[in-house]
Amino acid sequence: METIPDIIRGFRAADGEVLRIAGAEAEPFAAVDPRHLRVEAAAGASARIVVLHTAPDVSSLTLTLAEGAQLELTELFTAEAFAEVSVKQAAHSRCRLTTALLSSANASYRIDLDGADAENELGGVFLAAGEEHCVLKLHTAHNVADCRSDSYVKGVAGGQAVGEFCGMVYVAPDAQRTDARQQSRNILLSRTARITTQPQLEIYADDVKCSHGATVGQMDAEAILYMRQRGLSEAQARRLQIEGFVGDVVTRCGIEPLCGAILERAAAKIETL
Repeated sequence: METIPDIIRGFRAADGEVLRIAGAEAEPFAAVDPRHLRVEAAAGASARIVVLHTAPDVSSLTLTLAEGAQLELTELFTAEAFAEVSVKQAAHSRCRLTTALLSSANASYRIDLDGADAENELGGVFLAAGEEHCVLKLHTAHNVADCRSDSYVKGVAGGQAVGEFCGMVYVAPDAQRTDARQQSRNILLSRTARITTQPQLEIYADDVKCSHGATVGQMDAEAILYMRQRGLSEAQARRLQIEGFVGDVVTRCGIEPLCGAILERAAAKIETL
């Protein structure tokens, strides 16, 4: 299978600090270790963007979606980068975010739904081994009525690693008919690993559907026993369970070759947990 750098070399490079999208772009754009990148999608435009972090650096990314625009961002961390992502969405826009932290990293997402019928979906996963420290922060603001958001974050930590998720859903006054969901699920693979999760809601409207939840636990012992009874070793059973756990998020990426490469990279990381 091709490596991630090989795959994205075939995409259009997002050169410079501003990427303007005016129409429906079939070929994905890619940026490797961007310091600053601003993506502006015009009304009705659509595109897919891949951002790869391979160096311990600081970066900022801003996505601005005009009315009816559609953007999909896949962000992958293979080094200890600090990244801030800001998303601003106008009416009827759609944005899907997939983020995978396969190294110590700090990723922060601020999403503002500023127009009616805007929709945002975020799927995130972090895998922390050894003494790594992964941080994923999310703030989703429903600033007007009739918007939807759905965030689903999974974490796995082994060794003495630390994982953190902090998520906030804000619903402004008069942002009626908001539909917001936030879920955090996590697995600890050792007694010395630690994951903290803080899903939060701040609601100032009364006609809303908002939910959040968080779990931190061990692997499913019954599932592992079931697989061992069918000839798998304990190590193989554990690996398959973790691969399925994180694969649920990774496969949300809408670029099939890239999904496969990320899963392969995640499987290699799982061997070190």
